[in-house]
Amino acid sequence: MHDPISLQEPCAGKAKPVFSRDDPMSADNRKHMPIPEPLLNLHGLTVMRDRTTLLLDVAWRVERGEHWVILGPNGCGKTSLLKALTGYLTPSACEIELLGRRYGESDWRDLRLEIGLVTSALQASVPPDEPALETIISGKYAQLDLWMKITPADRRAAQKLLRFTGAGALGERLWGQLSQGERQRILIARALMAKPKLLILDEPCAGLDPISREQFLHFIETLARQPRGPALILVTHHVEEITPAFTHALLLKAGCVQASGPRKTTLVSRNLSAIFDAPLKLTSRGARLHLRLPAKTQGAFQT
Repeated sequence: MHDPISLQEPCAGKAKPVFSRDDPMSADNRKHMPIPEPLLNLHGLTVMRDRTTLLLDVAWRVERGEHWVILGPNGCGKTSLLKALTGYLTPSACEIELLGRRYGESDWRDLRLEIGLVTSALQASVPPDEPALETIISGKYAQLDLWMKITPADRRAAQKLLRFTGAGALGERLWGQLSQGERQRILIARALMAKPKLLILDEPCAGLDPISREQFLHFIETLARQPRGPALILVTHHVEEITPAFTHALLLKAGCVQASGPRKTTLVSRNLSAIFDAPLKLTSRGARLHLRLPAKTQGAFQT
C-alpha cells in the first residue's frame, strides 16, 4: 500500500553532472560517452517547520559506487534529511534528483520501492505474530503486515536472503520472538527483497549488545563489497560503526553541512570537533575508528 503523502511541490532546475578534471580520457572521447547520472544530487534543500529551521541549504551528491556515512550529534538534521529524501517530509525549498528522477516531477511513492530503508521505527509496525519470512517478503511490495498471496518465487527469494544475512534458521520464527539483532537482519533482508539501488541504514546498531553489533557491522561490510549490491548510506553518531567499506562522509551540524566528501579528507579530528563542539581526537585501531577526549577534558565530567 502506498503512503498517501502529497509530493507535488515544484523545485528548481536540473543540475548537470560533469566529468572530473582528472579524468584521463581525451575530450574527444568524452563527447561520445554517456554521462553517468549520480544516484543522488541535491542542492538548496531547506526544511522549515513553523519558525524552526530543520535543514538549511543542504547540498549533497552521491555517485555510483560510493558508500556514504551521515554523521552528526542528536538534533543535527539527520532524520529530517532522510525523511525529505524518501518523501515523508516536504521541503520548503529543494532541487533533488534521486535515482534519475526529479522531485516535483515524479511520484516519490513509487520511487520508495527502489530505496531500501532499515530503521528501528519500522519495528513497532511489524505484527508480533508474523513469521520472519513474511516480513521479508513484505519488502517487495512496500507493505507492513503482509496481506498479499505469497508466490513460490517470493518464498525462494526470501529464503535466499535469509541465508545471505546469516538468519537462515529464522524463517518460521515469529517477529515477537526475535532478538534485536535478529530483527535487524530480517529488516535488512526485507529491504533487499525489492532489489534496491540505494539502501539507507538509520542508526542500525541502536539497541544492539556489543557482540550483536560487531556481527551486524561485519555483515554490513560484506554487503558493501558485493559487486552488484546497493549503494549504502549509514546514519550514525558513532564513528566506531563506520567500517572500511564506507568511502565518503557527510557531516551535519544544526541542520547545515559542516563537511562533505571523501572519507580521508572529511573524517578528520578538526571536522568532528566542530560538529560535536568538543576538542576530539580521531584515532584508528586496525581498520576501525575511535574518538577520544583529551585527559583534561575528561576530568570535567567526573564527579
